[in-house]
Amino acid sequence: MNKYEVIIYWSEEDEAFVAEVPELPGCAAHGPTQEAALASAQEAIRLWVDTAKQFGDPVPEPKGRRLIDA
Repeated sequence: MNKYEVIIYWSEEDEAFVAEVPELPGCAAHGPTQEAALASAQEAIRLWVDTAKQFGDPVPEPKGRRLIDA
């Protein structure tokens, strides 16, 4: 499992769950269930990163959530 944030939501227009990866521009996937959308997103992330590396494009580090001390 990668460490990129994945946002999953239902799309009435597509009649499917959509999984978007905000840190990787244009990286998204869909599926009939949340689980299928997430699995497709994991594959899309792998392909996005592999393609960026192949063309020498930068690959963003996953941001994740950071706790801030108050």
